[in-house]
Amino acid sequence: MRYDALLAETITIHGHGSDAIEAYSARPLQPGPLGGVVVIHHMPGYDRATKEITRRFAEAGFNAVCPNLYSREAPGASPDDAAAIARARGGVPDDRLVGDVAGAASYLRGLPNSNQKVGVIGYCSGGRQAVLAACSLDLDAAVDCYGAFVVAAPPPEAPIAATPLRDRLADLRCPLLGLFGAEDAHPSPAETAELEKILAEHGKTYEFHSYQGAGHAFFAVDRPSYRPDAANDGWQRILNWFGRYLTA
Repeated sequence: MRYDALLAETITIHGHGSDAIEAYSARPLQPGPLGGVVVIHHMPGYDRATKEITRRFAEAGFNAVCPNLYSREAPGASPDDAAAIARARGGVPDDRLVGDVAGAASYLRGLPNSNQKVGVIGYCSGGRQAVLAACSLDLDAAVDCYGAFVVAAPPPEAPIAATPLRDRLADLRCPLLGLFGAEDAHPSPAETAELEKILAEHGKTYEFHSYQGAGHAFFAVDRPSYRPDAANDGWQRILNWFGRYLTA
């Protein structure tokens, strides 16, 4: 019988500028060697749903950690309050995001059962941030789950001030899996097609899948947007992707 105990806990890691920030860690109690996954939370914040995702990676045999990107804005606040404060300030600055993901990757590589391979995954705003991290850091795999504003600027009414990453995509350093809803508006199917075209032009390794009948946040089990068939297929593709690139 496989020993399947997990350790899930709130920890402190060092992010951008060596700042001490809160993070949620989940890892199998196995000797390894194991790959690691940095989970970037969505705009609603460092919440219960994101922690469940982090534990799911641990159950699948990966060390996982989710940095609280809003630690500085609202230490100790509820996810809703912290997200509201972050939105009011235009979201998380790109350089800080990269530094926080770098700190999370360093934490994962420092675990005694690590195989030194680390991937990144993000949902919604975190999808864009996963692409940004993959263009900025030496990572081994990345997954973009319906990340908005990778190739197009946000509309004026958007709650974040995000710069498109079009000019950064030539620097993509690892294979990228993209999972999108065909009924999504941000990113729209046209934006997804443009992103794919740019990656192909630069000779990048990528794999994209768009799900009919699914819109934004189709992975979110606690929202009306949840689409079980798309989410289940997407999860299998994510685990296969990380299994391919993060397994020793």
